[in-house]
Amino acid sequence: MKVAVVGATGLVGTVILNLLESRNFPVTTLLPVASENSVGKKIRFRNTDVEVVSIHSAIDEKPDLAFFSAGGEASLAYAEKFAAKGTVVIDNSSAWRMDPSKKLIVPEVNGHELTENDKIIANPNCSTIQLVMAMAPLHRKYGIQRMVISTYQSITGTGVKAVQQLENEQKGIEGQMAYDYQIHQNCIPQCDVFLENDYTKEEMKLVHESRKILGAPNLKVTATAVRVPVVVGHSESVNVTFEKEFDVAEIKSILNETIGVVVDDNPAKNQYPMPFFKREKDDVFVGRIRRDESAENSLNLWIVADNLRKGAATNAIQIAEYLISTKKT
Repeated sequence: MKVAVVGATGLVGTVILNLLESRNFPVTTLLPVASENSVGKKIRFRNTDVEVVSIHSAIDEKPDLAFFSAGGEASLAYAEKFAAKGTVVIDNSSAWRMDPSKKLIVPEVNGHELTENDKIIANPNCSTIQLVMAMAPLHRKYGIQRMVISTYQSITGTGVKAVQQLENEQKGIEGQMAYDYQIHQNCIPQCDVFLENDYTKEEMKLVHESRKILGAPNLKVTATAVRVPVVVGHSESVNVTFEKEFDVAEIKSILNETIGVVVDDNPAKNQYPMPFFKREKDDVFVGRIRRDESAENSLNLWIVADNLRKGAATNAIQIAEYLISTKKT
């Protein structure tokens, strides 16, 4: 397949390229796309130097697939131009996620919704992906009434500038700031900008995107998103209330049987998922699974995933793999 990667030199774009290689994705021609300043530079792919091209050149090449990871503005400006050429666009920005005409896909959860007519497919937010991976099978079994989510999100969710800020602060060097405050030895209870309701954009993504993916428009969801001085890996504390009674052992069994989810939970041995140990892994890890003794039919869980892998690049590639396996592209 002829494959374009828009934003190929960025954090997520680099991971997409690595995964296309390691997962033996059927790439016959690679079109790495970056800013005009990077056009003509070489990147390494499958032991070959491949030249970075402009986005206009990539459109003219009519690729079969285009992975977008260059921000919402680029997606809004160019995704439809690729689609008009017959290219299937898998977009990692927030540009198309809540567009009612576009599918918001986590393959293990709602891949079956995809059709041959879907030319722009939205990749959900990183924190949403790991949430619904764990919640979808439980929702099917017990019916979710309400979720209360607290996220502990790594700085790579912001980008390279945030990584540089943390490294500078660790070394005592002044430099560019990705955040309004120091992130080293600190937690910042703000991910993205504040909206009129005093929730951040990131918090409302969790609300709206989880409803759309789970097919539950009236689901009660509230969230607090916190940026923490972790380089890779998002963590979430989730309190969920079900419509039906449940058994904790059955909850663990359901999660264990869910493809892409790993139960990592043994309090007797202080065993639970932590982002440091789950880097460069494609699964979603769940631990601290326990009944909420203060509320009826309620449960607490701790969910961890690599935000650059399953939270972004891996999910995008899995969407493409699903399309290929079901002959929808």
